[in-house]
Amino acid sequence: MAEFDPEQFEDKYANYFAELQRAYKNAFESMNNRYDSELIHAIDQQILNESEPFYNTETDSFEIQLPENPTDRLTAIVVDDQKLQTVLETYVDELQQQHRRVFGLDDESEPKV
Repeated sequence: MAEFDPEQFEDKYANYFAELQRAYKNAFESMNNRYDSELIHAIDQQILNESEPFYNTETDSFEIQLPENPTDRLTAIVVDDQKLQTVLETYVDELQQQHRRVFGLDDESEPKV
C-alpha cells in the first residue's frame, strides 16, 4: 500500500475505496463481537450507511461525520436512547481507530489492507 496522503483522502472514494471498506468491515466485526449483533447491524445499516469519514489535518486524526439526527434514524429495533448513544459513540471511536490502523497511522499495528 502506498503511504497515506491526506490530500488524496479528499477524493477518498477514488483513491482509498478498498481501505475504507476494510476499516468499516474491521469496525463492524469488532463491535459485533462485543455487543448485541442486532443493535450493531441496525446501527451499521441505518446510521453509519450515511456516515462520512474525513481526515482532519489540524489534529492528524480521522473523524466520522454522522447523518443529521442519527439516533432518530434507528427504526429496525427498539433500544434505550442512552444505550444507543453509548454504543454509537463506541462504534464511532472504533471506526476512527480502524481507519488509523488500515492507513498505517497507528503505531501499534501494521496496515491491514
